[in-house]
Amino acid sequence: MPSRTSQVPLPLDVILQGDCRQVLQELPEECVDLVFADPPYYLQLGEETLLRPNLTRVDGVDDAWDSFGSFAEYDAFTAEWLRACRRVMKETATLWVIGTYHNIHRVGALLQDTGYWILNEIVWIKRNPMPNFRGVRFTNAHETLLWAKKSERQKRYTFNYQLMKELNGGTQMRSDWLIPVCRGEERLQADGRKLHSTQKPEELLRRVILSSSNPGDVVLDPFFGTGTTGAVAKRLGRHWIGIERDETYIEAARARIEAVQPEGLPDSHVVERRRLPRIPFSTLVSEGLIPPGTTLHFNRRSDITALVLPDGRVRLGDEAGSIHAMGRRAGQLPACNGWEHWYLRDPATGKMSPIDAVREAYRRRKQPGGGSA
Repeated sequence: MPSRTSQVPLPLDVILQGDCRQVLQELPEECVDLVFADPPYYLQLGEETLLRPNLTRVDGVDDAWDSFGSFAEYDAFTAEWLRACRRVMKETATLWVIGTYHNIHRVGALLQDTGYWILNEIVWIKRNPMPNFRGVRFTNAHETLLWAKKSERQKRYTFNYQLMKELNGGTQMRSDWLIPVCRGEERLQADGRKLHSTQKPEELLRRVILSSSNPGDVVLDPFFGTGTTGAVAKRLGRHWIGIERDETYIEAARARIEAVQPEGLPDSHVVERRRLPRIPFSTLVSEGLIPPGTTLHFNRRSDITALVLPDGRVRLGDEAGSIHAMGRRAGQLPACNGWEHWYLRDPATGKMSPIDAVREAYRRRKQPGGGSA
């Protein structure tokens, strides 16, 4: 019998006012594809006032929502919202949470205690951090994001690897992201001061959303603030749900998102390889594209070669197996993607190219309108 929450329609592209721990209980189970959480950091500043060298006051985070009585109180709060988010996440969903050294290690432990499985730790390196005016510590120039799936058992989740690689100039996207802090026209103001003390730059959310969701997905932000997540999600063709307690932030977020115009999606032309039709190496052999008897070179080396056999296996020394198994043996590696590590030598030019190039050319020919192989 369906649960009561499964009957509740999903509110899309709206801000729900209230404490996320309660509001999340009103949403259906397993209804969102991605969660981005920017919770209170519990900075523990107390009554301390930080001054610049010219004696002007630094606008720190002294908001009531960042105040907790103890670490135990903060931990209980964190565990509660993490459990509530986990309930509404689809079985293929992931969660991002951002913090500083004040809280992120506690959040990381509670993520694991709650059942999540951490996939990556991302370091957001600020191009323009606030200096350490007193000169008693290193300049705090980064924040940490944890990216996690619902559980260790979860096999499928969205990661747009090829898109991230393309956006990074053709090389793998690393876990250190160099992005400026939010300022200038992007920073929302009220009476000449920052409206929200921890507003995040849109470029940070853009990278999060593009990497771990697809157009049409639902992105949830349980600490919505001034609506950065909603603004970027709308621009990138995703649905969003925001939860926020403060009416001032809600009004600013609504106006901000209303003004956003969707853009041409950077991920519309990039196809992730895992979604492409599977083509066994044996198919390329039987089609004569890499015929039996061809010599393959491991990582372009002339001293480590394998011979292609008629059944699609390759022979390395006195052993035969798949391109992946023989790649592991050739490189003495725990795992190997043979498509990327075995190379063909052009007899005319001597140039080496990966066997994956042959597979990609075969795929293009087999696509509708692309001709036959």
